[in-house]
Amino acid sequence: MTYEAGESAKFDVKTDLLEVVKDMRKRNVPTFADGYYRCIVDPTAMMHLRQNSDFREIARYPGQGMINPMNPITGPSANFFQGMGPTYGQAGFVAGQPVMPTGFLFEGVRWFESTNLPETTYNLIITDEDAAAKDYHGAQLIFFGPQAVGVGIGGNNAQILLNNNDDFSRFIIMIWSLFAGFEVLNKDFITVGYSFVY
Repeated sequence: MTYEAGESAKFDVKTDLLEVVKDMRKRNVPTFADGYYRCIVDPTAMMHLRQNSDFREIARYPGQGMINPMNPITGPSANFFQGMGPTYGQAGFVAGQPVMPTGFLFEGVRWFESTNLPETTYNLIITDEDAAAKDYHGAQLIFFGPQAVGVGIGGNNAQILLNNNDDFSRFIIMIWSLFAGFEVLNKDFITVGYSFVY
């Protein structure tokens, strides 16, 4: 693969993201009940996406779940207007209680950052970096709709475990826990993007 002069090998919001969402819609990939696709994104790819000012502004504020059509101010990006902190939509606290990650919304996708994606390397040409082919690290972005992945849960469902078993209870340790197995059910409902590091 070759990226020509002036062509970015980083996943871009204005070209790549819009193309992925359009492609998923043209392939009739259904959305989840809230009307959005999901993306699990590597922190390096998230850093590249946050270089776009529009993405950066929305990514600062997590969502609150599904839109209530009777009260849209409490919609997924309502915290954008309510001044909640920059948590990337990961696990947080509501009225002092831990809640599961809700992600944040941008361009028809609910985003979740994950440090558990495998690292991949590809041999390609990025003309702005080097005219010869060489290996580049690719940070993954996995886009999908419902029925793309099957989940078999063993034991309790997803939960957040709290532990303040330290000297003088100065810290609260919060662990997201799920014992499950996963299987790809429909590859046509999954799109994998890469943002290359150079």
